Amino acid sequence: MLLVHKPRKKDAWQLPQGGVEEGESIEEAALREIQEEAGIAPRIIGNSGKVYTYDFPASYRRFRPDNVCGQTVEYFFGELDMGIDVTVDQDEIDSFTWVTRKKIPKYLKRKAYLKLAMNLYDDGVALLT
Repeated sequence: MLLVHKPRKKDAWQLPQGGVEEGESIEEAALREIQEEAGIAPRIIGNSGKVYTYDFPASYRRFRPDNVCGQTVEYFFGELDMGIDVTVDQDEIDSFTWVTRKKIPKYLKRKAYLKLAMNLYDDGVALLT
């Protein structure tokens, strides 16, 4: 599983994610975001069917120019050829790591997000077997 690191102090490690732009499908947005964040173009092999919803902390919301209070994230499973290089932009994302299920808790600390990532990992393995 690919995790990316945002240059911030708290909850910096996460699954690649991002917003849907006008006129994009969710799948198109997922492909664009993984290309922007990690420089890769996986083949989509499935939609997880899982959705993660969270509210932004009040300290973050007060700096937003809109009234958006949180996010809802859907996840897709992708497949890459061996040897593909991940390249982060060093701005929005400053590092990355590939993890096995056992190592996920080393990086993800929020309990609900950790549980989601573990379930996604299991679902991805099941999809490939």
